[in-house]
Formats: sequence, C-alpha cells, structure tokens
Amino acid sequence: MSVQNVQRLPAEELYQTELDALIAAEREPVPTGWRMSPKSVLTYLTGGSVKGVDITPKYMGNRRLVEIAIATLVTDRALLLIGEPGTAKSWLSEHLSAAVNGDSTKVVQGTAGTTEEQIRYSWNYALLIAKGPCPEAMVKSPVYRAMESGTIARVEEISRCASEVQDALISILSEKRLSVPELGLEVPAQKGFSVIATANTRDKGVNDMSAALKRRFNIVVLPTPGDINTEMEIVSTRVAQLSAGLDLNARQPDGDVVEKVVTIFRELRGGATLDGKQKLKATSGVLSTAEAISLLAGSMALAGSFGDGTISDRDLAAALQGAVVKDEDKDKLSWKEYLENVMKKRGSAWLPLYRACRELNG
Repeated sequence: MSVQNVQRLPAEELYQTELDALIAAEREPVPTGWRMSPKSVLTYLTGGSVKGVDITPKYMGNRRLVEIAIATLVTDRALLLIGEPGTAKSWLSEHLSAAVNGDSTKVVQGTAGTTEEQIRYSWNYALLIAKGPCPEAMVKSPVYRAMESGTIARVEEISRCASEVQDALISILSEKRLSVPELGLEVPAQKGFSVIATANTRDKGVNDMSAALKRRFNIVVLPTPGDINTEMEIVSTRVAQLSAGLDLNARQPDGDVVEKVVTIFRELRGGATLDGKQKLKATSGVLSTAEAISLLAGSMALAGSFGDGTISDRDLAAALQGAVVKDEDKDKLSWKEYLENVMKKRGSAWLPLYRACRELNG
C-alpha cells in the first residue's frame, strides 16, 4: 500500500526527517529505551533547528508544562494529561511517544465498551480451543507489548473507561509486572516502559478515576490558549498541516478569516466579548481550538469544491452554523443573539459574515 494513499500517517512517519536529524545530532545522555535525550524531545515538541533542519513546533503553549511531561517519562511514574476538549492532549501524547520511542501506535482507546482484556491480554479462541492456553493463542494488548519492549503505551480518554477497566492499570503501574495465571507467567516491564493517559474535564460520559489510580500518575493540566494571538498561531499552523494531506483545492485562510473564527470561539466559550464589556449566552458546545481547526478545513473544502478556492463569508457561515448550533433549541437562540448584539455592530468588515450567518440561522 502506497504511503501517499494513507489518510493519516503516525507522527513518527510524518516527521521522520526531523526525528532522524535530532537523533543524528544527539550529544546529551539518552535514557534507557529512548531514542534521544529529554532536551532533544523538547526541541522536537516546541520547535527549533538542528544542523540545518528546521524542527516545526508541535505544541504551542507553556514550555514548562512540556518539560514536566518529558521529565515524568524519565522517572518510573506514568503521565496523565488532563484538560478541556481540544487542548492538544492526544496530539501531545502521540508526539511524545514518537520522539521517545519512534512508535506512537501502541494505543488503547477508552470508551464505554473498553474491556479489561484490552488493557491486559485476550485470547485467540480458535487456537485456545485447539491447543489450550499457550503463548501462540495469546493476543497481547498495547500495554502488554509496551511492557515487553520497554516503550510507551497510550491510553486515550481513560475517564471514559469503566472503573474495573481503569483499575486494571493500578497493579501494572505499581508493580511494573503483569500476571498471566493461565500460563503461570509474570511479565516484568522492561526499562523505558511507561503509560501516557489522557482525560477530558468536560466529558459527560466520564467515570471518576479512583484516588489509587491517580496516585500512580503525574498529572499535567493542559490549559486552553491564554491569548488570541497564541490561539490564532496554533489554528493557522495546524490548518496548514492538516490541509497538506487532503485534496481541498483551496488556498490557506488569511489572517482576517482566522481572527474572526478565533474571536467568535473565544467569546462564546468565555461568555463575554473579548473587551469584557458585554456578557454572552454560552452555547452547549465546547468550541475548542481543535474545532476551530476543523471548521476552517471544512470551509476550505467548501471553497475548493463549490467556490473559487478562497474561503468566502458564505463558506465560513456554513461551517460556523454547524460548529456553534449543536442543540437546535438552545444554541440557535444564543447564536442569533450573538449575531444581532455583537457581530452586527462590529462594522463593515464583519457585515458580510453577519448577513451570511443570519441567513443560515433563520
């Protein structure tokens, strides 16, 4: 299968040139099981240059938080990334794994249907019936494989897993061993093994993590972008990266378009205009930075497929309507009030977008 036809490459393949450059230029001590030093991991995540190769920033935010996350992985403690939806928890988790091990694919996706076997191991039942319990019949989980190889396993949305599934991690993180009683085995974790978990703070389907499990993690809280300029930079950068792998046939959104989207999102998310002079009704959606990125990519798709390749106010209005109005009864009214009381009064630069949004919102 051609790599060019893959919709989304893992980070270690997408940024292989940067990773190889950092590894080749390494001069600092490298922890057991790692491919590069903590300082090089930091450069990979926050950007820089090494021997003429530009390292693009993967995380734009508080540098100290990234340092804490990396330092945690040097110890024997697991890392828990917590924050609102769209604060780059999964993105940071993936790139940390890619930089440290060159493999970000050992992933358990937490859902209401995730079972304990997906954390530990399960069986190929055809082989189990034919041969009985044996190593060949075992299906190893990503966590099991990470323990064997001394690498990092990722557990996404851990708080969506049931309590008994979460508790399966406690003994693994405490003892650094996994028991397989059917085979009389105790699998020890190799040096370098760790777990990076992520958890949403606003997910309605969460199961509270026990104090016992939380104690096994070092917790890093990822905040929403602190100011509009930082958020605009994140959105612009990620839209360019995302659209590069898609056939959108559209030009990148200019600064004015990005500023309008980020302004709307920050105001509705915060319940007030940016100048703090006017209170606003919040909508039911989170309106995260990640949603702003998706919204602009969707606008580019509209412009490229049905327009002249430049995002128009009609394209932007259609994407905004879908992003903001999640609950027809509540959000439609809040959005209408925002249009009439805020956007309409912002002058000629905003008037075409106001008209396009008002037409769609009825």
